[in-house]
Amino acid sequence: MYSSELIKGTLKTIILKLLKNNGKMYGYEITQRVKELTNNKIQITEGALYPTLHLLEKEGEVEAETETIGKRVRKYYTITPKGKVTVDLKVNEFVDFMNTMKFLLDFELDVGHAAK
Repeated sequence: MYSSELIKGTLKTIILKLLKNNGKMYGYEITQRVKELTNNKIQITEGALYPTLHLLEKEGEVEAETETIGKRVRKYYTITPKGKVTVDLKVNEFVDFMNTMKFLLDFELDVGHAAK
């Protein structure tokens, strides 16, 4: 599992990318999908997820809608057009950052583990 310091700086990007790729998702679904995609290397806590989702909503990057399923009310999040632009910028920035770190720390990237 990666440290919370590493995850904190990429959480917005992770959430926006998941929503871009998967359409509407609810919070627990996001945490489980991240765990699944990363073989449990990244585990997002509710304490980190929901404040980030609320911030993304406030910034106009995501929209939320509620659905009642039985007696439960579930809040679904979808990416907005603004969020789609932002996620592309953030992914490109992160890739550039990784390349910079590669040179700075003098290591080779293991492309077999690179995210799609």
